[in-house]
Amino acid sequence: MLSDTHPRPILLDGDPGHDDAIAWMLAQASPLLDIRGVTSVCGNQTIEKTTYNAGRVMALLGIRAPLAKGRPGPLVAPVMAAPSVHGESGLDGPALPEPEGEPVELEACELMAQVLRESGEPVTIVSTGPLTNVAALLLSHPELKEKIGGISLMGGGVTHGNWTPAAEFNILVDPEAADLVFRSGLPITMAGLDVTEKALICPEDFETFRAIGTPVALVVAQWLEFFYQFHRDIGYPGAPVHDPVAVAALIAPELFRMEEMYVEVETGGDYCRGATIGDPYHLTGRAPNARVILDLDREGFVRLLAESARSYGGMK
Repeated sequence: MLSDTHPRPILLDGDPGHDDAIAWMLAQASPLLDIRGVTSVCGNQTIEKTTYNAGRVMALLGIRAPLAKGRPGPLVAPVMAAPSVHGESGLDGPALPEPEGEPVELEACELMAQVLRESGEPVTIVSTGPLTNVAALLLSHPELKEKIGGISLMGGGVTHGNWTPAAEFNILVDPEAADLVFRSGLPITMAGLDVTEKALICPEDFETFRAIGTPVALVVAQWLEFFYQFHRDIGYPGAPVHDPVAVAALIAPELFRMEEMYVEVETGGDYCRGATIGDPYHLTGRAPNARVILDLDREGFVRLLAESARSYGGMK
């Protein structure tokens, strides 16, 4: 990988997941980011499966940071998963290497806390799953809040949901955690469905990754093909790779249109639990608490992903 004199320290927190894995590919490839730790969260599949998948993705990409296992479930809600999207393993598709080591003994929020304490500069949390670990960190270590440089997350949508008409999956899994994070006062960049459903990798783009020919690029092409199967059947023209937007916003913000907005999370209700309600017209009079990404340069986004996959060369 290339190096940079001042890369931004980050923590990767996710539930891989095909699009999480592609997001981590983008993060590891960027000389602008320095991965200090990785944490798994219960979301797309059980915590045992997402932790195993995190280790496999790290082995494929050469991520040498410590990995910590997250909580067995959301803060208060029951566990839910998405096997219809990501398969029974949580990351069905191409064969991947086995994890190169075991997760550390620390729980996810404790590894996060350790990384924050040891860092000489603020650390950005990149969350591409439910916000359980981030909320647990804020609850258990409020003294470290000032060490968090910001949170770039994939979750929510100010206009619609995808798991219910009102709620996006990551937020719906643990609305209480999301509510706590959005009320934290920390700088939040929100990659919700408003933009991520425009982050389409179309079938003709799959060939771009396959033509690169490197082991990582070929796996990415197969991840995209698997992920597209579910979305094609419900009418999408391509695979909406939601999670890489949260990483791309840090390294190529020029690809996106963002708007400062107040966003709150609905934790109750029969129909709207897990909804993220934005206030684009400032009707509440409350100050914005999130920078909401609303649009992107799709072709530039695809090029960024392809260039990142190409940067791995012949590594295995």
